[in-house]
Amino acid sequence: MIRIREEQPQDRDAIREIHVRAFGQSQEAEIVDTLRRSCNDLLSLVALKEDSIVGHILFSPVTVEANERTVLGMGLAPMAVMPEFQKKGVGSELVRTGVEKLRNRGCPFVIVLGHPEYYPRFGFEVASRCGIRCEWDVPDDAFMILVLDTLRMRGVSGVAKYRPEFRDEA
Repeated sequence: MIRIREEQPQDRDAIREIHVRAFGQSQEAEIVDTLRRSCNDLLSLVALKEDSIVGHILFSPVTVEANERTVLGMGLAPMAVMPEFQKKGVGSELVRTGVEKLRNRGCPFVIVLGHPEYYPRFGFEVASRCGIRCEWDVPDDAFMILVLDTLRMRGVSGVAKYRPEFRDEA
């Protein structure tokens, strides 16, 4: 059985290892470490199998710069699961738990740049259909949004911008 909880300070080495093993490189782990140092408004969750951390997901602030206002939401990135635990529902449980926590916090939307066949199962849709586009040149079907507060997002369209830590690494 998988248990999800918020990251604790003693989890940092395990989280780094998960990202390095899942992605075969350290770039995502570096982004997590940098965001942890520079941003206080993160949602960082770990998945535990017994007492071992087997997955991690991070949500960080993003903005949509619309014509007359800027709306603050969250971006899902990165998410990693230990290779031996992939395709066993760990990532899905991390996404579902994270989205529910953000909904309860009053977050108006979550964006993700990810696999177009994976994220729609959680309610994500192509962001361009909602008038939202990514600050980077990415495939349209890979940039998705999950609107959590339709009232606050009514009439909002524009460019979604991640924190500068992502631009520095991109």
